[in-house]
Amino acid sequence: MGDEINEDVKAMSFEQALDALEKIVDDLERGDVPLDQSIRIYERGEALKVHCDRLLKAAEDKVEKIRLSRDGKPVGTEPLDAD
Repeated sequence: MGDEINEDVKAMSFEQALDALEKIVDDLERGDVPLDQSIRIYERGEALKVHCDRLLKAAEDKVEKIRLSRDGKPVGTEPLDAD
């Protein structure tokens, strides 16, 4: 039901999705939103959260961790999930 309404979420940057999610949280916390609208925006919030999680996971996959020598000094980098 809500999937077609939230199709635009897939095209959002992380920052856009996070801003939209924060607005939804503010609206819901205010408590002056009618129940049917609350349900719709909650569903949109869920779609935004999933999208943010997906973008964060993709960013984490690109992150490199710093390798340290025995004395704690950086000596290089390696993939985050080195096999």
